[in-house]
Amino acid sequence: MRHDHITSARQLSREDIETVLDRASELAADPSAVADRHEGALLGLLFFEPSTRTKMSFSAAMKRLGGDIVDMGPVDSSSVKKGESLADTVRVVEGYADALVLRHPSEGAAQMASKFVDVPLINAGDGAGQHPTQTLLDLYTIRENAGLDDVSIGIMGDLKYGRTVHSLAHALTNFDVSQHFISPESLQLPRKVRYDLHQEGSAVKEHTDLDAILPSLDVLYVTRIQRERFPDESEYREVAGEYQIDTESLSVAKEDLSVMHPLPRVDEIAYDVDETAKANYFEQAHNGVPVRMALLDLLLGGAQ
Repeated sequence: MRHDHITSARQLSREDIETVLDRASELAADPSAVADRHEGALLGLLFFEPSTRTKMSFSAAMKRLGGDIVDMGPVDSSSVKKGESLADTVRVVEGYADALVLRHPSEGAAQMASKFVDVPLINAGDGAGQHPTQTLLDLYTIRENAGLDDVSIGIMGDLKYGRTVHSLAHALTNFDVSQHFISPESLQLPRKVRYDLHQEGSAVKEHTDLDAILPSLDVLYVTRIQRERFPDESEYREVAGEYQIDTESLSVAKEDLSVMHPLPRVDEIAYDVDETAKANYFEQAHNGVPVRMALLDLLLGGAQ
């Protein structure tokens, strides 16, 4: 990899993305090929927000590479509770690990923290900002099920606060895709994200009605309405539950539509969708391990 840190999907070129995805395909086919490659290496986990899939898949990825993890643990039991700055925290943990994974509620936190460390730092989500490794596993899942060129992708739900959406939309500008953004008007893409996508040559097609665009989609990427991101509870209640899909609503979709979701879901995808061939969100979550294995392998100096 030509990057020391991975803080944003915007820094990744098509070549970067394909390098990671190709390595992930190799590792998914034969995980034992790198079982001892990074024996003795340690990955530092600094999660200032709750996480299940990201944290566990990074842990699994590092251990499958032959390494291990050191975990800061809950914020309430760390020195952060005593007032330690993020800069000091990452400087300290850098001395214990060969790479760091940081999740933080403040947008831009990973970019700032990366300036204070020499080991690779990976952004595992910074507020409503970016989530580049989620984007890589999303792209891997899309490539496996629909391809990454000449496809139509709908991204639906919380587009204002959704960091997975912002990362994915930027990364998709590297490919020949048609992007459609479906949301309530109050949760449309932030103006800055929309402007940046235009600058990157992507036509931003916004919709409030899924039914009108669904029959033309190859991929439907659903996100939950993120209650924890809303500054005003009343704003959340106005849109909660507005966008929901089930097998009946998907009856007009293409037979091979791929339905994705970064998880966790609340009520935006009915459980009856789980039993259909369209449901790819659990596969998507499982893909976090080979994709994060591939990224760690490259950042830690794996065979090129």
